[in-house]
Amino acid sequence: MSDTTMTARYVPNRLNNRAHRVLRSWEALLLVVAVGVFVLNSFASPYFLNVWNLSDATYNFTEKGMIAFAMALLIISGEIDLSVASIIALASTAMGLAAQYGAGTPELVMIGLTVGLLCGAFNAFFVTVLGLPSIVVTIGTMSLFRGISYIVLGDGAYGGYPDSFAWFGQGYIYWVFTAEIAIFAVIAVIYGVVLHKTNFGRAVYAIGNNPTGALFSGIRVQRVKFILFLLTGLMSGVAAICLTSRLGSTRPSIAAGMELSVVTMVVLGGINILGGSGSIPGVVIAAFVMGLVTFGLGLLNVPGIVMSIFIGLLLIGVIALPRLWLMIAAKKRSA
Repeated sequence: MSDTTMTARYVPNRLNNRAHRVLRSWEALLLVVAVGVFVLNSFASPYFLNVWNLSDATYNFTEKGMIAFAMALLIISGEIDLSVASIIALASTAMGLAAQYGAGTPELVMIGLTVGLLCGAFNAFFVTVLGLPSIVVTIGTMSLFRGISYIVLGDGAYGGYPDSFAWFGQGYIYWVFTAEIAIFAVIAVIYGVVLHKTNFGRAVYAIGNNPTGALFSGIRVQRVKFILFLLTGLMSGVAAICLTSRLGSTRPSIAAGMELSVVTMVVLGGINILGGSGSIPGVVIAAFVMGLVTFGLGLLNVPGIVMSIFIGLLLIGVIALPRLWLMIAAKKRSA
């Protein structure tokens, strides 16, 4: 048999195996779920298929999704940040205070990003320098950052943002696409390339799978984790800019509970909560699934507290089901 014939057979087999893996992947299942939710929503409400309603539906996940991309890398590395919603509150408060003194849109954007970075660095210092558990540190800073917002604002609110600032949360690109979905798409591409196509991304996977082995292989583990906390804080700052712009005001309760939705989005996207595996495309699809579900429930006038219960159950489910599946498979093998 000639080498040409062997190559001709090998290439189709390789392509078939790759296609088989893709079809059996978690991302493929999520895509089927997304299509199913879309179809169900179209039957559940006559207003769902309106092009403007579909455009506005993206607000249900874009801000959370921006944070979810950075959170995905952080969880893959074996860490977590539960203070992201409070970082949004603090960044929004800082922007609101600056707006009262006449700060323009460029200054407000820089303030939001800087506060996010500083909060990320604060978390990173305690985790990577002092060696404290990230879940403990970020639970503490979750209360700290939002507590500062309550001290500054009390029961009040900041408004009076410049008209140009409204573009980030209320603007449109090409008639029907919101500015937020454009920002979301750009960030998704950036994080997809970083995680799946760079040495930094490979280092994140290595740390999540075996931090000791990664350290002995020459990876600067604490430095990588420090950068990941910075990125999570930065994305929280970006989300704060978009959310504050969309609402047009700042209250200390802004983004309350968003950290639960972000973590749910990440885990639903196939990121292993214990670290070491997952993909950005999965997080993108999970963001759309959660956005479609919450938007559909909103069109059916389902109360917000019910949506919170649903998100909580979804988080428990996506963490517990893989473990249950492995337990059932193990029992079948031993039988």
